[in-house]
Amino acid sequence: MQLAAGIDDQRLLSEEAMQRGLDCLKRFAQLINGLPLGAVRIVGTNALREARNRNEFIVRAEAILGHPVEVISGREEARLIYLGVSHTLADTPGKRLVADIGGGSTEFIIGQRFEPLMRESLQMGCVSFTQRYFRDGKITPARYAQAYTAARLEIMNIETAVHRLGWDEGIGSSGTIRAIGAALKAGGQTTGEITSDGLGWLERKLFKLGDVEKIDFDGIKPDRRSIFPAGLAILEAIFDALAVQRMDHCEGALREGVLYDLMGRHQHEDVRERTLNSLMDRYHVDRDQAERVERKALHAFDQVAATWALEDGTWRDLLSWAAKVHEVGLDIAHYHYHKHGAYLIEHSDLAGFSREDQQMLALLVRGHRRNIPKDKFSEFGDEGIQLIRLCVLLRFAILFHHIRGTQQMPTVELKADGNSLEVRFPEGWLSENQLTQADFDLEAQWLARVDFVLTVN
Repeated sequence: MQLAAGIDDQRLLSEEAMQRGLDCLKRFAQLINGLPLGAVRIVGTNALREARNRNEFIVRAEAILGHPVEVISGREEARLIYLGVSHTLADTPGKRLVADIGGGSTEFIIGQRFEPLMRESLQMGCVSFTQRYFRDGKITPARYAQAYTAARLEIMNIETAVHRLGWDEGIGSSGTIRAIGAALKAGGQTTGEITSDGLGWLERKLFKLGDVEKIDFDGIKPDRRSIFPAGLAILEAIFDALAVQRMDHCEGALREGVLYDLMGRHQHEDVRERTLNSLMDRYHVDRDQAERVERKALHAFDQVAATWALEDGTWRDLLSWAAKVHEVGLDIAHYHYHKHGAYLIEHSDLAGFSREDQQMLALLVRGHRRNIPKDKFSEFGDEGIQLIRLCVLLRFAILFHHIRGTQQMPTVELKADGNSLEVRFPEGWLSENQLTQADFDLEAQWLARVDFVLTVN
C-alpha cells in the first residue's frame, strides 16, 4: 500500500493514500468473507501509528473487511517479525541480528532461536526517507549522504545496546533487503547475500544513473525503484553502525509472524498470558488475590454475557486480563493506585497486545475503583457500553473479595437487564456481614454516577 507516502507534514493521511489502501483491501475482502471473528488478524504498522486521522481510515477499512484492524506498537511489530523469521529459518544455536526496513520504520531484533532478546523500532523507512530526500527522483551524492547520516543518527539510539548484547548472524527481512540482494546477484557481485562491498558497488551505480527512472536492476519490481535509493542508504548505515559484514535475506517476516502468533492463540500458547505474568511479577502483584478476583469476575461474566451482548469478541479475555493486573499500580503508590496502574498498562510495550487492547485494558484498570470516567469509555463508541459493563463486573468481583481470602464467601446469583445489575446473596447473609453490605451500598452510589443501577438482595 505504501501508506507512509501519503502522510503530510501535519501527520495526516491524504484521501488519495486512504483510497489507495482501501482499494487494496477490497481485493482481500472476498478471501476472508464469512470467516469467524478470531480467525483473521489485521494489523496496522508505522503509517497508522503516525497518522493523526488513522481512525477515519480504520473505520472505512473495517467496513470493507468485516474484521477489526489493530494498530500495533513498533516493538510489537519487531516481535512479530522475529517470530516470522525464526519459524522460517533453521533452528540453530547462536544469536541473530534481524533488520527489517519498512516504509516508515525499521525494526531491529536480536534473538536466540525463537526468543527475542532485544526489540527496537526506529523512525526511518524507505518510503518516508524517499519523501524527505529523493522526492523528485534525483539521486546525488549529497542527497544520499543526507539520508545515510539521518539513518546513522537514528541508529545511535540502539548502537551501544546491540554491540553489548552481541550477535552471530545477520538476517534481513521484507522487500527492501530482498531487492538489494537481488540487485547484487543480478550484477554478479554476490549469490544473493548482502555485503559491505556489494553495498558500495550499488551506491556507485546509483550515482552514475542519477535518477530513479533509470534503475533497471534485474529482480527489482517497477514499484520499488523509487524507494530503492533510500532503502540502500538506510541499509548501508546499518552495516556501518553495527559492524555488519554480511546479511542474508529471509522470506519470513511480519505476515508470517502474525500467522504464527494467531496459531499460538488458538493452541493455548498465547504470548499475552506470558506478558501479563511478567507484568505481575515485575510489579509484585498479590497473585492469590488476583486469582480470586479473576475467578469471581469470569463466573459473573458467564451469568450475564448473553443478556449484555458480551458473547462475541474477546470480552471475556479482556475481563480476565484486567482482573489479573488491576493492582499493578500498588507497587508505585497506594494513593490513586488505579491511575498508576492504568498509566503503566497503556504506556508499556506489552508483547501480543495492540494499542487498542492496551487502551481498553488500561481503562478497565482505571475504572475498577472509585469514580468511573464515563467520558473515557464513550471514546470507544458503541464498544464503550460493553466496556462499562465489563468494568461493573470487575468492580463486583473486587468488592466480593474485599476481605482478602480470610472469609468463606457464599454463592451469589447475578441478573442483568440493560443498565442494571441485581446481585442476590443467600437469605440473611448480608445482615450478618455488615461490611460487605456497606461496600455494596457505596458501590451503588458510584455506579449511579454513570446511570447504572446496582441492586443487592
